[in-house]
Amino acid sequence: MRRKWQHFLLNIFVLLSLCTGSQASVSVNWTLPSDALGLLAFKSKADLSNKLLFSSNTSFCKWAGVECVQYKVMRLIIQGLDLGGVFAPNTLTRLDQLRVLSLQHNSLNGPLPDFSGLKNLKSLFLDHNLFTGSFPPSLSSVHRLRNLDFSHNNLTGPLPTWLPKLDRLNYLRLEWNHFNGSVPPLNQSSLRNFNVSGNDFTGAVPVTPTLLRFEPSSFSWNPGLCGEIIHKECNPSPPFFGPTASVVAASPPPTAAIEQGAEVNGVELTQPVEKKHRRTAVVIGFSTGVFVLVCSLLCFVMALRKQRRQKGGGGGGRRSMAPIMAADVAATAQAAAVMEMEQGKELEQKVKRAQGMQVAKSGSLAFCAGEAQLYSLEQLMRSSAELLGRGTIGTTYKAVLDNRLIVSVKRLDSAKLSGTTREAFEQHMESVGGLRHPNLVPLRAYFQAKEERLLIYDYQPNGSLFSLIHGSKSTRAKPLHWTSCLKIAEDVAQGLSYIHQAWRLVHGNLKSTNVLLGPDFEACVADYCLSVLVNPPSSTTNADDEDPDSIAYKAPETRNSNRQATSKSDVYAFGVLVVELLTGKPPSQHPNLEPNEMVEWVRSTRDVGHEEEEGVENNKMEMLVEVGVACSLTSPEQRPTMWQVMKMLQEIKETVLMEDSEPDPHSGMS
Repeated sequence: MRRKWQHFLLNIFVLLSLCTGSQASVSVNWTLPSDALGLLAFKSKADLSNKLLFSSNTSFCKWAGVECVQYKVMRLIIQGLDLGGVFAPNTLTRLDQLRVLSLQHNSLNGPLPDFSGLKNLKSLFLDHNLFTGSFPPSLSSVHRLRNLDFSHNNLTGPLPTWLPKLDRLNYLRLEWNHFNGSVPPLNQSSLRNFNVSGNDFTGAVPVTPTLLRFEPSSFSWNPGLCGEIIHKECNPSPPFFGPTASVVAASPPPTAAIEQGAEVNGVELTQPVEKKHRRTAVVIGFSTGVFVLVCSLLCFVMALRKQRRQKGGGGGGRRSMAPIMAADVAATAQAAAVMEMEQGKELEQKVKRAQGMQVAKSGSLAFCAGEAQLYSLEQLMRSSAELLGRGTIGTTYKAVLDNRLIVSVKRLDSAKLSGTTREAFEQHMESVGGLRHPNLVPLRAYFQAKEERLLIYDYQPNGSLFSLIHGSKSTRAKPLHWTSCLKIAEDVAQGLSYIHQAWRLVHGNLKSTNVLLGPDFEACVADYCLSVLVNPPSSTTNADDEDPDSIAYKAPETRNSNRQATSKSDVYAFGVLVVELLTGKPPSQHPNLEPNEMVEWVRSTRDVGHEEEEGVENNKMEMLVEVGVACSLTSPEQRPTMWQVMKMLQEIKETVLMEDSEPDPHSGMS
C-alpha cells in the first residue's frame, strides 16, 4: 500500500512538471506506466524544439528510439537531435530495467542526474554534449556497467577513487573534458577501449597491467602527466640518494620542537627555487665580471705589443719598460680578480645569511607542489598532539588543529638523518611530495629548522594493518578471510608498483605497521622513500638491538650491511607481508621452509580460524601463498618485480570473479 501511495505521488509530481513546463507541449494520459511517464518527463525538460515524437496516444514502446521487453524500456537511443535542454533528475533514471542509454551528439547541458536507480544499466553513452559538473558519484552503485562514454563534454574535477571497482568495464572514454587530479589505477582485466586525453590530469600514470595495454595517445594533451607508460620522466632531476656537497646556510634556523609549541612569526619561507636562482645569479655575475676583466687585460697587453712594434725598437729604457708594465698589469689583474672573487664570496655569503634570517623569522611549512596552505606552523604548534607510535626513524603524532583539521605529524630522529644536508632533504621531499596515488598516504607538507624535521601527512582514521591482523592487547584477532588478504595485497602492490615504476624510488621500510587503513578501509602505504635519508645502520644503531620483526622484513642482501634498499628488497618485504596477512603470525615467527612446505604451514595456521576454506577456496588461497613465497626468495634475481606481482594478483582476482559471478536475474530480458 505504501509503495502504491509513493508511486501515486511520484506520478502527480511528474504530471505537474509536465503541465507547468513551457518547453514543449505534451499530452498526458493518467493511466500511463511509470516508464512512459519517465520518458515524457525527460522530453519536457530536454526537448526544447519538440523533436521527440512522443505521444501518449500510441504505445510508448513504439516511440522512436525506445525498445521494450514486456512493457519495460530496455534500450533508449536518442542521438543527434540537438535537444538543447537538460537531463532532469527523476526522468530517465526511473527506467529500472534500462540496459542501454545513448544520448550522443545532442546539446544537453547542466549537471548529470543521480544514476543509482539504474541498477541494470550496462551501457551509458552521453558523449558530445555540453554537460557540466563532476563525475557522477552515483555510478559507484551501478555494478553492471560495461560501457561508459562521457567524452567531449565540460565535466570537471577529479575522477573518483572507486572507479577501479567497476570491475566489468570494457569501454571507458573520458577525453576532452576538464577532469583533473591523477589518473586512477585502473586494473580491470576486461577494459579494452580507454581514453583520457585532452584533460588536465597531472602526476604519474599508474603502471598497472590494464593501463600498460594502451598507447601514449590515450593519455595525450595532458601536459601535467608523466611516467613510464607515456615515456615521460616524472622527475627530470635525479632524486636524492645520499648526502650532497651543498653548503648549509651560514645562519641555520632555530629548532622548533612540536612538544614545546614553538611560535615563530614573520615572512614566508623562501622557496627552494628562489634560493637556487639567487645562488645562480651570484655565480653568473661573478663569472661575467672575471670574463670581462680578462678580456680587457688581453686587449691592453696586445695594444702595448703593437705600440712597441710600431716604434721599431726604441731606446733600451723603453724596451725594458714593456715587460715591467706587462708584469704590473698582470699583477693588477690578479689583484682585481682576487678582489672580485672575494666580493663574490662575500655577496654569496650575504645572500645565504639573508636566506637564513628569512627562514629563522618565518619558520614556514613548505607545502608540496599543488597543495593548498590550509594551516601555518604556528597553528600546528598550538594543536593538541597525541602520540601514535614510535618507528624506525621517528615518532608519529596525531595533531588536531584549531580549525578541527586532523593531520598526522612525523618527527624525524635527528641522529638518524645527521648526514643529510638541508638542500638534500628539501630536494628529496619535493620528489616524495609529488607522489599521489590512492594507495599511498599523501605527504602534504614538511618543515626543517636546524636539527628539527617534520613531515605532515593525511591522518588515516582506521589504524594500521598490524592492528587489523594482530588485534589489540585486549582482543585477539582471527586470521583474515583470504579474499580480504587478496584485496589488501593488491592495494599494497598498487602503491609499491607506482613508486617503483613511475618515480624510480623505493619504499625501503615496508611492514604491516607502515600500511594504514583509509576511510573505506583501503590499504594505504605510509613512511615511503625515507630510508634513503637515513645514515648507514653501522653508524647509528646496533643491529642486535633492532626489532626481530623489522629484521625479518629485510631482504637477506640488506641485513648486517650498509647496502641501501632496492626495489627487489621491497618485493621481499611484500612477500613477508603476504604471509603475515594469511597466517596472522608476526614475521619473526615465520619458519624458514621450502616453498611447498610453506604452503602446508600456512594452511595449518588457518585451519583453526577458517575451517570453511575447503576445495576450490583452499586452492585459490594457495595461489596467494605462492605469490608471497615467490616474492621472498633468497636471491634478488629470482624475485618478480612489483609489476609482475600485480599481474599475478590480477590473475587470481579474475579467477575469483569468473567462479563467483552470479547469473543475471533478468537474463530473459537481456
